[in-house]
Amino acid sequence: MRVGDAADKESAMAKLTTKKRKALKGKDFVFPKTRKFPIEDKAHARDALARAAHKGGAVEAKVRAAVKKKYPGIGKKKSGSAARRSTKKKR
Repeated sequence: MRVGDAADKESAMAKLTTKKRKALKGKDFVFPKTRKFPIEDKAHARDALARAAHKGGAVEAKVRAAVKKKYPGIGKKKSGSAARRSTKKKR
């Protein structure tokens, strides 16, 4: 992995500035009262899932449910040849 690769991946998710975050509606957060875990787009929903996995328990379950409700396709396993290749045993 090159040094610039990590920065390129981070730039794929839109930067959420304080001004933009304050402008979001409550439905764009997993926890609207505390405005935690923004899921206004798929990139932020994936990020919320990753961050919630570190918290675990009820927080992770709530985030997973909210993301699944808003973006049903996120978090599902891929089907097809790519999924089969990743599960093959190496010899």
